[in-house]
Amino acid sequence: MRGTIIVAALALSACGASERRSEGAATQAAIENSAATPLPAPKAPTPAQSPTPTPTPTASDTATLGATRYLGRWVGVEGTNLVVSDPAQDDVKLEMQYDLDNKGNFVGTVTPEGIRFERGGETLLLRPGNGDATGLKWLAGKNDCLTVKPGEGYCRG
Repeated sequence: MRGTIIVAALALSACGASERRSEGAATQAAIENSAATPLPAPKAPTPAQSPTPTPTPTASDTATLGATRYLGRWVGVEGTNLVVSDPAQDDVKLEMQYDLDNKGNFVGTVTPEGIRFERGGETLLLRPGNGDATGLKWLAGKNDCLTVKPGEGYCRG
């Protein structure tokens, strides 16, 4: 029995060696074949597409966009009010009842700070802010307001 095991072990080891030899020969043949096959030419890099330029807004476009947030009716105290309309170029039209006895139409220019306008020879600025900034107790607590100067302001709703 012992002899049979030894013979079987020798037979199996002989089979494994021939398999290893045939695997090695196949690998060597594959290497030689791949070396004989010419490599494909490298592809030329494709040029990157230039991004489409985004149009830069002009000053009047920016002013018109900025003006839209001011458009409409603003209410003050004791009958005062402001209507901002007609954004054209850099200007807006201001219709103001700015105290009990005085009203007028003015041309305003939209700036990053607000709307600059001239009234009675004085250059004024409608600044966005809240009701507390107007200094008027009837507008206190409101959030969407424009202040001309302390004691003169207008708010929405």
